[in-house]
Amino acid sequence: MSRIGKKPVALPQGVTADIKGQTIEVKGPKGTRSFTATDDVTLSLEDGAVKVTPRGLSKRARQQWGMTRSMVENLTVGVSTGFKKELEIQGVGYRASMQGKTLKLALGYSHDVNFETPDGVTITSPKQTEIVIEGIDQQLVGQVAANIREWRQPEPYKGKGIRYKGEVVFRKEGKKK
Repeated sequence: MSRIGKKPVALPQGVTADIKGQTIEVKGPKGTRSFTATDDVTLSLEDGAVKVTPRGLSKRARQQWGMTRSMVENLTVGVSTGFKKELEIQGVGYRASMQGKTLKLALGYSHDVNFETPDGVTITSPKQTEIVIEGIDQQLVGQVAANIREWRQPEPYKGKGIRYKGEVVFRKEGKKK
């Protein structure tokens, strides 16, 4: 039995779900998202909550059961509150600024890095050393954060680079004389 799969996904105030076959469409104040489940599970709407049940006891059906429930929950959280990733920039002269839909990053290269904001995501830079990425698609928000972080990952000697807020970077000791 899947501990995650057997919990129904409650729909918050202002969020509606529409199930057509294996496709669920969730509408909320922040937008609309949909997900198509595999044929190994059944989606149903009961008492203002979405319930996912497996079709059989095969290993694949049990795997899809918990995964589908998690995907449906991510849809409801996304359209009601949204997802957010925060990045910090550390290093002398490293900074970020927004110019229209372009994020300009000064990361110690001979040129500034221009990162275009993809559709479905909003990027803001409240301070020169902070970047906030928000959106209703958890996968897209995480991927955009990872793509920005990839330009200058934190290095282990001085800790310079782009890191997630609250991330602990393992520091190494430098050369000894």
